[in-house]
Amino acid sequence: MALIVQKYGGTSMGTPERIKNVARRVAKFKAQGHDIVVVVSAMSGETNRLIALAKEIQANPDPRELDVIISTGEQVTIGLLAMALKDIGLDAVSYTGSQVRILTDSAFTKARIQEIDDANMRADLAAGRVVIVAGFQGVDGDGNITTLGRGGSDTTGVALAAALKADECQIYTDVDGVYTTDPRVVPEARKLKTITFEEMLEMASLGSKVLQIRSVEFAGKYNVKLRVLSSFQEEGEGTLITFEEESNMEKPVISGIAFNRDEARINVMGVPDKPGIAYQILGPVADANVDVDMIIQNVGQDGSTDFSFTVPKNDMARAIKVLEDVQAHVGARSITGDDKICKVSIVGVGMRSHVGVAATMFRTLAEEGINIQMISTSEIKISVVVEEKYLELAVRVLHKAFGLEMA
Repeated sequence: MALIVQKYGGTSMGTPERIKNVARRVAKFKAQGHDIVVVVSAMSGETNRLIALAKEIQANPDPRELDVIISTGEQVTIGLLAMALKDIGLDAVSYTGSQVRILTDSAFTKARIQEIDDANMRADLAAGRVVIVAGFQGVDGDGNITTLGRGGSDTTGVALAAALKADECQIYTDVDGVYTTDPRVVPEARKLKTITFEEMLEMASLGSKVLQIRSVEFAGKYNVKLRVLSSFQEEGEGTLITFEEESNMEKPVISGIAFNRDEARINVMGVPDKPGIAYQILGPVADANVDVDMIIQNVGQDGSTDFSFTVPKNDMARAIKVLEDVQAHVGARSITGDDKICKVSIVGVGMRSHVGVAATMFRTLAEEGINIQMISTSEIKISVVVEEKYLELAVRVLHKAFGLEMA
């Protein structure tokens, strides 16, 4: 008998029939003698609908009030799932984030979990009940409703699993595991049986949408065993995210290819080549709450240099405006932006012990006539920025070059 935390996303909870299907799945695990805590998202599209409603009233919705509104989506699904379980003879109880007391900070719309009171949940589990908890939400020290940001239900699931010391946290989604890359781009993409936390963190941060990055960080920090499964398939082991690297000598060098279309490049041309110039450029950008990803500073010539970096596409105009305001101060000749780019990354712990990975990547792209604009590396990943029109071609040829379609 195990204690399992299961998280079901918006597509899994999208209709009354799908909610009944989730109830049947939970009942099957309960019949095997397991204790079950279920975390659910709002019905697919519901959070967007609530945000749109708020924006019809206030162009820039007040963050506290917006959290009050968008947290209601999960309140509906926890109640419906509890009813569905009761309807098939299981004792179930639903809790909002504040009822469990998932204590967060007061950063409305992007709060972080600080503490979880597990007493009520443990009492219910001991009494044989299925516990259903609203994902994506909590409460701050003053009793205000807070939400955890996009994908926050994953984080709720992992956090509850950590607090309860669950045997496993199962994330049910509309895919049946973690793939070598997006199967919609590469039909030959293969489902991975296991992937390390390091690799999953890189994949999540580089644009893979399977798991929210904060949930992976949380699971790694608290040693939570994490498994990704499909809520639309009865069978299958999904993908287990592990702490151990396989000692298997045949383990591929590269585990997966991630990509992100949400990138824009900003070029600050002809700035003085002197100490502190990077801070003078990036300091104001950071103050404007714009995330900077890849950075390149060219070798200085004649006392000046060019400086390029990438930001989320939606933040490009704001970042350029900030830089234009300080252009005279930093002494830049010109500032330009390009939002027709994308980032393609190869990820794998095997890169630590293999040489020539970068050379294979660069040669493969060169043979297809794909020009690399920027390069960023870490111990287990290499990312390149290329023109957006080459994204799918780049992913396909790299997937083939590294033999990722082979089991």
